[in-house]
Amino acid sequence: MNSRVVFSSRAWPRLPLHALAGAVGAALPMLAAAQSPQVAPLAVVAVPALHETVVTATRVAQPLSDLVADVSIVDRDTIEASGATGVLDVLARLPGIEISRNGSIGSTSSVFVRGAETRFTAVYLDGVRLDTQSTGGAPWEAIPLAQVERIEVLRGPAAAVYGSDAIGGVIQIFTRKGEGGVQPFVSAGIGSQRTRKVETGVSGQAGDFDYAVGASYQESAGFDVRTPDIRHNPDLDLYRTHAANVRLGWRINAQHRLDANALASEMQSAYDASSGSSYTRARIFNDDRNHHHLRTAGLGWTAQWTPEYKTRLSVTDSSQRYETRIVGQPASYITQTQLRDYRFENEYRTGAHLVTAALERREDRLLNPALDAYSKTIDRERSQDAVALGYGYVQGRHSLQLNVRHDKDSEFGGKTTGSAAYGYEFAKGWRVTASAGTAFRAPTLYQRFSEYGDPSLQPEASRNMEVGLRYASGDTNASVVAYRNRVRNLIVFDGARTRCGAAFGCYNSVGRAEYTGITFAAGHRIGDLTLRASLDLQEPRDLDTDKLLARRARAHGVLGADWRIAGWTLGAEVQASGRRWDNAANTTRLGGYTLVNLSASTQITPEWTVSARVDNATDKRYELARGYATAGRTAYVNLKWAPR
Repeated sequence: MNSRVVFSSRAWPRLPLHALAGAVGAALPMLAAAQSPQVAPLAVVAVPALHETVVTATRVAQPLSDLVADVSIVDRDTIEASGATGVLDVLARLPGIEISRNGSIGSTSSVFVRGAETRFTAVYLDGVRLDTQSTGGAPWEAIPLAQVERIEVLRGPAAAVYGSDAIGGVIQIFTRKGEGGVQPFVSAGIGSQRTRKVETGVSGQAGDFDYAVGASYQESAGFDVRTPDIRHNPDLDLYRTHAANVRLGWRINAQHRLDANALASEMQSAYDASSGSSYTRARIFNDDRNHHHLRTAGLGWTAQWTPEYKTRLSVTDSSQRYETRIVGQPASYITQTQLRDYRFENEYRTGAHLVTAALERREDRLLNPALDAYSKTIDRERSQDAVALGYGYVQGRHSLQLNVRHDKDSEFGGKTTGSAAYGYEFAKGWRVTASAGTAFRAPTLYQRFSEYGDPSLQPEASRNMEVGLRYASGDTNASVVAYRNRVRNLIVFDGARTRCGAAFGCYNSVGRAEYTGITFAAGHRIGDLTLRASLDLQEPRDLDTDKLLARRARAHGVLGADWRIAGWTLGAEVQASGRRWDNAANTTRLGGYTLVNLSASTQITPEWTVSARVDNATDKRYELARGYATAGRTAYVNLKWAPR
């Protein structure tokens, strides 16, 4: 008997919460009963192995099976099979994550983890902190996907481990690491909108030395990123990026190791402003461009002093520069953030116990030069000194994780955060979890000292509680996690306030928000068929106005399948999202959407792999931000040479 499931973006948000929760909850035992542990793993899987090591939850390497936290892992095979061209496109397929983007890949982008603001996610690239001290949040559009080997996503507050910013979650991005013999690769692809991409690199080990070096170039003629109802330059809006990275390691002896990494990325994209300056009576349109410059560097020393005691000392630095300009004219806006971090970690393991302690210093600087008579130069610095303690216990059916951290800000004084998480395996493969934690984010230097700033802004602070039910056995996993995260001193741009002297308004930190929701996720393998699914039902709400927060749907989810047959891996995926509001007043609606993505890959020889992908196969027209178009149906074909 054949069956068909139809996803309607209009009907989804109207479905009762308890009905969806009951339906997915009822499916968990059926998934458990259908497990097939004897099936060999596939190259592209949605079910991570329980012994896989994760570092994001506590900043210490731990088996996935020991974690109480809500974590997702994406490896390189999955990234390549997805055919994604940007980091955000990979993240959008994970539970608990939504994205918003003003046009194409190189445009201003946001990531909402469990509905939280994009600045509420702490982001690291090879251990290097990424953030902007302008409006806050990682410069997602500047992070090159070509260099990425692995992504770990932690959903839920983690300020007791990471300090400021980790209110909604943490995302760690790792580049390739040298292993085994010499492993070169070259990859080239072409696609719709005159998209071209080339990647090359080499990695490996030579005695006690390991290395990985890579470079990439990607460009596309793009599409017109503004919708027809917006006055703008109706040209194709290109994007172009090139990047290079190096990651080195030296095993001095059995107890000591040095690591170093560096990455540089340049991105240019067109966006075509809709302001009066871009439209004249003579109908002469400007060609507006974004320019992103990202640099990261890190150096670390790891020492295993005894079988139980290990330390790590690291220094990291990142610099992000963003500017906008009209082609042929000087820059109209420039902002540059530099972050430097010094960290000393201690780890002591004995039996079922893990004790951690860390000292950390973070230094932030923002430089915004005044480029016209209406702005002012910002050149400000601040620092945060912190001490963090952690305790983990895993024994039999019980898992416990406790963390506390005290940050002393050079301007705001002390801030203490803590978290407690407990997991209990009540039956084989079944575990119930519960956690609570506090978190904060200090206002950015721009929010305090720009022409729209208010020096009296206070740090945003949150309290989170969550409970979860998880099943994992063999080739099957499933989970249900319910959470509530309340934020006070929420910083918003208040158009009614003019205390800062700006005609348009000022930043204000008197808002309150609540992020509540339930995340369902499941994965299962049946023979050569791998299935995965996730569904998020959420209420990201402004408690002062009782309005939904902008650009976040009350329901969104992903359903995917990968099938290996006759040497091919075939994939199909459905991404669906409900309706959202584009503004805080909830007066401008963005429609829901359903996207269908298809992929195929095969090894034509042991060294050569060809892959193809069609995104938005039904050519759905939709918006992630009002006035900005998204790509229609696109196709991409890639050929990779990687000798074994």
